[in-house]
Amino acid sequence: MRAKKLMILAPLAIVGLAVFLAIGGAVVMWLWNWLTPPLFGFPVITFWQALGLLALTRILFGGFRMHGGGRRKWGRGKRAHFYGPSPEERERFKEAVRQRFGKSESI
Repeated sequence: MRAKKLMILAPLAIVGLAVFLAIGGAVVMWLWNWLTPPLFGFPVITFWQALGLLALTRILFGGFRMHGGGRRKWGRGKRAHFYGPSPEERERFKEAVRQRFGKSESI
């Protein structure tokens, strides 16, 4: 049963990848040819050059990691930094300022 399911899904995955690449290349080519020649004087590119540009940007900026989602990027440390210090950290900071610059009630 599993082999039959794989025989159905494999061609669909290949077709899906080809459609995704075709649409992605066409969108990159269209955007490049619409924006860069008038704005910067760059040359018009072909579909294959657009696919190469898409692959190059993926290599340079995205890599080829296949793990899902961005959950690993938002670990405990980055999440805490994003939302600001905890009340304990805030109190330690205030105490350090008081010790360094004298007693001040406005802090």
